Amino acid sequence: MNDSAATAGDPTPPQAPPQARPEARPEAPPQAATTSGAVARHLGISPTTLRSWDRRYGLGPAVRPQGRHRRWAPQDIAMLEHMCRLTARGMPPAQAARRAKNSRAVTPDGTADLPARYRNASTALPLGHVRQECRGLARAAVRLDAHEVQNRLNALVGEHGLVPVWEEVMVPTLRAVGRKWELSDDRYVEVEHLLSWHISTTLRSVPLLRPRSVPPLDSSPVLLACMAEEQHTLPLEALNAALGEQGMPTRMLGAAVPGEVLVAAVRRTGPAAVVLWSQARCTAGEAVARRIAGMEWGPAGARRRALVLPSGPGWGRTALSGLGRCTSLRDAVTLLSDPDALVRAIR
Repeated sequence: MNDSAATAGDPTPPQAPPQARPEARPEAPPQAATTSGAVARHLGISPTTLRSWDRRYGLGPAVRPQGRHRRWAPQDIAMLEHMCRLTARGMPPAQAARRAKNSRAVTPDGTADLPARYRNASTALPLGHVRQECRGLARAAVRLDAHEVQNRLNALVGEHGLVPVWEEVMVPTLRAVGRKWELSDDRYVEVEHLLSWHISTTLRSVPLLRPRSVPPLDSSPVLLACMAEEQHTLPLEALNAALGEQGMPTRMLGAAVPGEVLVAAVRRTGPAAVVLWSQARCTAGEAVARRIAGMEWGPAGARRRALVLPSGPGWGRTALSGLGRCTSLRDAVTLLSDPDALVRAIR
């Protein structure tokens, strides 16, 4: 039987000889094994942003293995790092992408091909010696990558708990943004606002991220309030979340609570302690603090009063006579979550 007859009777098409097969696309070299997720974490951006850059601007791997996920070679990562530096210095993304694509091999600092108005605009936050998590969070905040900022914060609190993340990650990063703002002619205000917003969101989400102890039935709440002219609430939000994590009931009144409103709230709730936050000296009010410290309630012979804790830099470094004082979130949680310690402090 000849070849044509065999072909007519067999529906399977003939296979091309090995030398006639189309040449396969080159496989990625061994060093191009970095996944998109690892690259995104390295850059401080979300995987969604990475995919968007590839789709919109062609900032993808130079070699794309068939049937496999993206793998990034060192020169691809250098290109993305260049893109991040350019956009963080204020260059529009489309223009930055063109420059990054045309220069996969860039100078070590990535500034050689920058226009003058972008060249000296350093975006590295002055973090100093901090946990590595701070650097990733700072990079994401500078790039206004809200999705990545929120994911990082939630993951850190879920894994490590609120108090260490507040003291070792959130506060150092906030301070670094504040210093950068002061040194940059009012630039990076938007970074501080975005970071503060997502930290606040994480603090309010702690009950969903961490197991919570059940509060005792007979426990009195801790009342949390900012002084009358004080608008900074993040430290109180952190304390509120940390106490909730320990199973302590709280009543959070928030920013700028007038003195008379605060006194009325103390009468209504009969708190075990009252925390009064003041960020600036001009907002501290010793008269209000002492008035609350002198309030009593309950039946005769069993009168009770609250421990008053003036907190924050606005109160100065020296504790007010007759009033409590905590210098850190950890100290405050330790004191306020221990009923016996509260009783001793009030006496």
